[in-house]
Amino acid sequence: MGIFGTLALVLCLGAVVPFGTPLVAQDGTITTEDKVTQQETDAAIATRIRDILHELEGYDDVSVSVKAGIVTLRGTTLGVDSAERLTDLAQRVNGVVAVENEVTISTDVGRLLTPLYERFEARFWQAVAFLPLVGIAALAFCIVVWFAFFIAKRRRPWDNIAPNAFIADIIRALIQVAGVIGGIVIALDIIGATALLSTILGAAGIIGLAIGFAVRDTVENFIASVLLSVRQPFAPNDSVAIDGQEGKVIRLTSRATILLSFDGNHVRIPNQAVFKATIVNYSRNPERRFEFDIRVAWDTDLAVAKHLAEDTLNALPFILTTPSVAVWTTDLGGSDIGMRLTGWINQETTGLFAARSEAIRQTLIAFDAAGIEMPETTYRIMMNDVGQPLAEGAEIAQAAPEGPSTEVEDVAATQEHDLENIVSAERETRNDEDLLRKSAATE
Repeated sequence: MGIFGTLALVLCLGAVVPFGTPLVAQDGTITTEDKVTQQETDAAIATRIRDILHELEGYDDVSVSVKAGIVTLRGTTLGVDSAERLTDLAQRVNGVVAVENEVTISTDVGRLLTPLYERFEARFWQAVAFLPLVGIAALAFCIVVWFAFFIAKRRRPWDNIAPNAFIADIIRALIQVAGVIGGIVIALDIIGATALLSTILGAAGIIGLAIGFAVRDTVENFIASVLLSVRQPFAPNDSVAIDGQEGKVIRLTSRATILLSFDGNHVRIPNQAVFKATIVNYSRNPERRFEFDIRVAWDTDLAVAKHLAEDTLNALPFILTTPSVAVWTTDLGGSDIGMRLTGWINQETTGLFAARSEAIRQTLIAFDAAGIEMPETTYRIMMNDVGQPLAEGAEIAQAAPEGPSTEVEDVAATQEHDLENIVSAERETRNDEDLLRKSAATE
């Protein structure tokens, strides 16, 4: 190859590879750097915040200025929450360094009332559109409540399964309450507001608890009435002693137990006290015991006196043989000895007080006829400093009448039967308020 050939080869290589550039592979990404000024960034931030506020209501009077990434907000809003929300909203924009919120609450009455009017108007038309669904919910509520009241008003089976009318009325009331609650649940479910049910039940529970504490005695009395009507501790015309009060049972109401005392007075005892008190029922067993005490002299043969008292009581026609008559010595006094005599009667045919009175009279007659001395009461009179004693040992004695009658008097339960007739007549006039039934099981 000549000189000209060599030069041609060099020229060709120079055209392919730039002269002076090493043939080395370059790694990495080739980027083009855009130089953006701070003014352009601030303007973009301000524009972005203004666009956001333009889409929200209540921020028409708010101005935005940005300098070096610091956002300054000025103007007025309709509420404190709206003003505080601006700070959080501005901080979420990219590039914001800090936020100075100088927004205040507007005092323009017209501006404040406009959103309120708009809200009421929107809610009004929303309620109008919601009326058909509300009507369906109300209809469903009425149907459920009517059905519950219809079932509750039927006499059967509630009168058959309940022990008395009071419990039957409670069952009916519970059915009605259940119907109302069920109707409310169904109505709320139709309109899609079942979340309100928990709020309503919570409020009802709190109100019920407060009312329960306020009327605790009334609630306790009501519960006692329910339990007494189920347990039936006494029946109409039973002779009972409750909380120190004695008489014949007239009726048991939802509030109190009514007694007819042996003096003919009405005694009303709250069921709360009746349930807690000790109840003595004298009528549960027809046999009833009476007792009385007598005193004999120290020199009396107690065995003879005891047998004489027993024979005297057993000879009375109204005294029962079973349980038997009992006589025993009770105490030793200063000048006499005490003895107690007891006997049993059938109180359905024999009056208790009349039988006791006649037994005392017959015993005194028998002891006097047998010569058993019953000492007279002795009193000691003290002297004063200036006077003389009126008596040094005065003995007061009541001599038995001469020739007392030994014929046994009538001891029929006339007074008791008269009281029973009074109670029966009163129960007939107001029988609807009575929770006692003669056919009910008693404890």
